[in-house]
Amino acid sequence: MKNPLRIAVAGLGRMGVIHALHVVEHQRETGCCQLTALVDSDTSRATKWAAENQVDVPVFGSIEEFGAAGVADATVIVTPTNGHRDHATTLIKAGHRVLLEKPLTGTLEGDAEFCGELDRHHPNALMLAFQRRFDGPLAYAKDLMMSGTIGRVFKIYTSLEDSNPAPNGYASGGILPDMSVHNVDEILWLTGNMPTRAMSIGSRLYSHKLTTSEEDFDDAMLLLWFADGMMAQVQVSRNHVSGYRVETILFGENGQIQIGHFDQKPFQITVAAYGPRGTAQPLAKRNFDTRDYGKPLPEFIDRFGPAYKAELAMFIECCNSGSAFPATHNDGLRAQKVISAGMKSIILPEQAAIVG
Repeated sequence: MKNPLRIAVAGLGRMGVIHALHVVEHQRETGCCQLTALVDSDTSRATKWAAENQVDVPVFGSIEEFGAAGVADATVIVTPTNGHRDHATTLIKAGHRVLLEKPLTGTLEGDAEFCGELDRHHPNALMLAFQRRFDGPLAYAKDLMMSGTIGRVFKIYTSLEDSNPAPNGYASGGILPDMSVHNVDEILWLTGNMPTRAMSIGSRLYSHKLTTSEEDFDDAMLLLWFADGMMAQVQVSRNHVSGYRVETILFGENGQIQIGHFDQKPFQITVAAYGPRGTAQPLAKRNFDTRDYGKPLPEFIDRFGPAYKAELAMFIECCNSGSAFPATHNDGLRAQKVISAGMKSIILPEQAAIVG
C-alpha cells in the first residue's frame, strides 16, 4: 500500500482551520493522507489549534522555514492574498503540489504573469480552490442540465450574499473580484463557454459604513452575454443581514432548475427541476444534507462544508496518483478576465438614466 500523502496547511485563519480539520478527518477516516505540519506567522494560534484538535505536528512560523524542513509533499495555502504567489512559488520549487485558496494574486496582471510562469515551468503543480465544482447540489443540477431535462438553457442566475461587511482591515480588490469569482467560475464550469460581453453595476448602500475595510461597493451585479444566445446574471452583496444567501437558477426553454434557497441555518439543500407552467409535479427533485460542525465557524461553512471536504479529497487523490488537477490556475485567470471585462463598463447609480 502506498504511503499516505504528507500534507501541511499554511495559514490558520478562518478558512485555514476548515482545511486543517478536513485533512485530519481524511487521515482518520481513510488513511489517504497525514497532516505533518502547520504554518502560521502567529505560531501560538497554530499551536492552540493543534492542541484543541489533538494533533501532534510541528508548527512553523514562515513558509521558508517550513519549505526547507522537508516534512511535507503537498500544502494547502490559505495565507493572505498578498503572499499567495510567493508562498506557492516557494513550495512548488521545493517539490510540493499546492491547493491554493483563491485568488491567485489579487490582480489580473499578477494572475496572468503567475499563470505564464506556472505554464512554462510547473503546469501541474497548483490546484485552485473552487469548491463549488465539488458541491453535490450543483453537480446534480449540472447533470440535469446536460441531460436536457429543461431543454436549452438561455439564462443562469447565481447569487452570493454575505450577512456582514468585509472584516476590519481586510484587503479587498473589489467586491466583484473578491466575491463573484466563485459565481463566474460556476457559470464557466456549467456552460463550458466564455462570455463575449460583460458589464457591471455597483452601489454603496449600507455595510461599507460598518467596517474599516476599504472596498469599492457593498452591492454589485455582473451581467454576461454568450455567443449562443445565453446570458448570465451574477449578484453579490455584503448586505444580506438575515444571513448567508447562495442560490442558483438555470432557466431553460422547457423549465428551470433551482439550486437552494435562503435559510438562516440550512440543514438541507434542495435541487428541483420544474417544467413549464401547469406541470403538476417537479421533473426531478433531490435533497442534500448539509453538516453541523458543532462549533462556531464562518457562515459559508453551513452551505459548503461538504464541498470543501470533497475538494480536498480530490486534491489528495490527484497528489497520490500523480494526476492533473480538475481546477487550475488557468481557471482562476479566466474567471478574473471575465470580471475585469465587466468592471471596465461599470455603471454607477449617478450615471444611470433619470426616470421622468
